[in-house]
Amino acid sequence: MENSESLPPTSNITVRRGEPLVVVTDVNKHFGELHVLKNINAQVNRGEVVVVIGPSGSGKSTLCRAINRLETIDDGVISIDGQVLPAEGKALAHLRADVGMVFQSFNLFAHKTVLENVTLGPIKVRGVSRREAEARAMQLLERVGVANQAKKMPAQLSGGQQQRVAIARALAMDPKVILLDEPTSALDPEMINEVLEVMIDLANDGMTMIVVTHEMGFARKAADRVIFMADGEIVEEATPEEFFTTPRSTRAKDFLSKLLSH
Repeated sequence: MENSESLPPTSNITVRRGEPLVVVTDVNKHFGELHVLKNINAQVNRGEVVVVIGPSGSGKSTLCRAINRLETIDDGVISIDGQVLPAEGKALAHLRADVGMVFQSFNLFAHKTVLENVTLGPIKVRGVSRREAEARAMQLLERVGVANQAKKMPAQLSGGQQQRVAIARALAMDPKVILLDEPTSALDPEMINEVLEVMIDLANDGMTMIVVTHEMGFARKAADRVIFMADGEIVEEATPEEFFTTPRSTRAKDFLSKLLSH
């Protein structure tokens, strides 16, 4: 579980807390009889890295997907940069463009090259010229360490490379916030660090990030705040130092003791 503890030392994360960017108010979500999100209230400020952790089935990924409206909610309000997330239509597409998403399973377009994957959004959604989009895409691919793979198809890349392309694709839209839903859980152990390093780099640069992860080393190193969820509820919120050294709830103590005993 502690794969990421071996990450190279980085400079301290610069916390640049700004005004509230993502605000979740009284959000509920059911899947049939199952109440997966129970009166969720949370806030993520501009420039903040919030890591959401908890046991499987606690609602972490559902919350992450609800913030991008990939999952509908039953009631409550989610706002991004002061705008309430609409249920559907052009307004939703417009607002969703400000929210980057990186999935567990990469979700790259298999029939498009790496470069095409990264330029598609800026060209189609933002109306950027192809030349400008390609120049920016190459800068981002360079930044995540896969510029030399630009002409390849996703299937020709390792899992770690594909996930780094997915991060570049999210960044290409100049999002206000990036959601990362279990970004390393489909990767082989040796590929996990290369993705975590990119994420730590983004955190250092002040990118607002909401990260659902099992990588406790990343949470300790990069998070401004840890949100611990269990049974569809936010059980506690704390700084990484507080959460990992003195968790307040029985659920969190139980969760951490199981991790540490592995």
